[in-house]
Amino acid sequence: MIYAILAYHVEGVITAMTPEQDAALMADLHGVHGRLHANGSLGPAARLGATEGACTLRDGLLIDGPFAETKEQLLGLYLMEGKTRDEVVAAARDLWRVNPSAVYEIRPVLLYLPGADIAPGSGEAS
Repeated sequence: MIYAILAYHVEGVITAMTPEQDAALMADLHGVHGRLHANGSLGPAARLGATEGACTLRDGLLIDGPFAETKEQLLGLYLMEGKTRDEVVAAARDLWRVNPSAVYEIRPVLLYLPGADIAPGSGEAS
């Protein structure tokens, strides 16, 4: 089964990092990513842009912002194939070990449409 691992964090904590701190965190996360990718279980992953650039379509109306009812915002996601939920939870624990102030939500994916291959960096905000 394919699972989504949704990465929540207090956005201000991430944006307050120095470039060096952010690069160190990403290097640690890439270590986990590399291991999961090498064993064939990690699919697409994305780091999302700032919530200030987000919008929400609700009841046909487009409004600014994600308007989360929590202090954490969704800042990234991973798609992972696992034989059991416990296997995916173990991977999320590895991500959490290197980013312990994040919250990881694990949800089964009921429909997966892979879409087009997108070149890395093509989705970055300008």
